[in-house]
Amino acid sequence: MFKIETDKITLPQPERAHVTPEQWNIYTRFMGHMRHVPVSRVEIKILSAIQFTADMLDISDAHTAKALVEMGLRAPRIAFPVEFLDYIDNALMRCGWDIGAPSKEMMALRDQWFTRQEQPNFSSFRHVHHIIKEDVLSS
Repeated sequence: MFKIETDKITLPQPERAHVTPEQWNIYTRFMGHMRHVPVSRVEIKILSAIQFTADMLDISDAHTAKALVEMGLRAPRIAFPVEFLDYIDNALMRCGWDIGAPSKEMMALRDQWFTRQEQPNFSSFRHVHHIIKEDVLSS
């Protein structure tokens, strides 16, 4: 395998022996779609490929992004779906052995964001408040 790396982005490089079949399926669909996205910005290609992979496999964007990060994907925050950013921000508020604590791959991604100064101050404490609740929409 070859390593695709720029100064800000490293694409995933799973070792076949240490990857589950589900992760391998996510990886192959993601890398296959990366070539076909007609955009010059790599961040947008990654986001589009994550969303495409999630739609094709009928899983959430956050789960797809988490699997790719665990396989080595490192990219700026703009390259990830909002659901994954919410998940990782909440995980980074936990520590050590807590349930829902960040993995070592998430910590490495966070360190990259802090190194590149892409992590806004107090981003772990931001929360989206929805104005319209779902029960209002369903009636």
